[in-house]
Amino acid sequence: MSGFRRPPNRVASPQRDPGLTELTPDQRLRRLELTVTRRLDGLLHGQHRGLLPGPGSEAAGSREYRPGEDEVRRMDWAVTARTAVPHVRQVDADRELTTWLLVDASPSMEFGTADLDKRELAVAAVAAVGFLTAGAGNRLGAQVLTRDGVRRFPARCGRQHLVNLLRALLTAPRGDRTAAGAPTDAMADAASSLAGALSSVHRLASRRGLVVVVSDFLDTLPDDPQAEAGWEPQLRRLAARHQVLAVEVTDPRELELPDVGLVTLVDPETGRRREVWTGDPVLRARFAQAAAAQREQVRQALRRSGATHLALRTDRDWGADIVRHVHAQRRLALVPGGRGVPTGGGGT
Repeated sequence: MSGFRRPPNRVASPQRDPGLTELTPDQRLRRLELTVTRRLDGLLHGQHRGLLPGPGSEAAGSREYRPGEDEVRRMDWAVTARTAVPHVRQVDADRELTTWLLVDASPSMEFGTADLDKRELAVAAVAAVGFLTAGAGNRLGAQVLTRDGVRRFPARCGRQHLVNLLRALLTAPRGDRTAAGAPTDAMADAASSLAGALSSVHRLASRRGLVVVVSDFLDTLPDDPQAEAGWEPQLRRLAARHQVLAVEVTDPRELELPDVGLVTLVDPETGRRREVWTGDPVLRARFAQAAAAQREQVRQALRRSGATHLALRTDRDWGADIVRHVHAQRRLALVPGGRGVPTGGGGT
């Protein structure tokens, strides 16, 4: 039952700002930017890759030591021991950070019953990453997953490029699955697969950098909780080369059903409908149990993939959650052998 969700006509929330939906896209962008800069700015500065030539940190092999020319501190002792000939490490000069975003804008992301719907929360997460990685020379590229396929934004520098991306996300069309002209299920599933979009990012992201995936990760989850999710192998391929941050977006009504009588649940991905009597406590308990098992399956798949996991909910303060995540990653990065995502011009 956890595969079904309430229709996209949201229930009004007392915390929802009634004027938010009346703002123009530019006004909403400005509000997002102010929120990010006031609450998050200063957390992620100081470790982006520089633009100027000089000693770097990317390993590029070894060569024989040249007396009087090479620094002893760059000796490659492992190669020297194997060959009995002094060798020094070679490194590539540091460069600007390239961040790739994969944003899920599929129909399931149009659901929300709290302060934001899931797509609006995804835009907020993109804004947080984008405004904080928009340093000099850093580049940002994106792919937006829709029911019709993947929309691509090339990796470019500058604030205006980020603003254009956010505006495109805010103004992206929404609609019913059964609307005229909508693709068939077979066509849409082939075009809008999360696994396919991750594979596309892998092909484009040729240089090592940061990959941020923002999704509810409800795409092609198998019935067996121990089975590998359809998108997991592609995410693992990305994490083998890049730092990967997986931002999981959920809504409280996806985790538990309220007692509101008879409701019609709709799967926005397929349009399937089912009437459910929510007054049955056994049914609500079964729904909560199935939903918890589903989210745990997602968490386990993300952990196996090697991605860093950030969970955001539409009924929580997303800014505070991001701040807590950044501080936790910083502490992890200080632990020997820790795998925290690097904090700095492009880390989160």
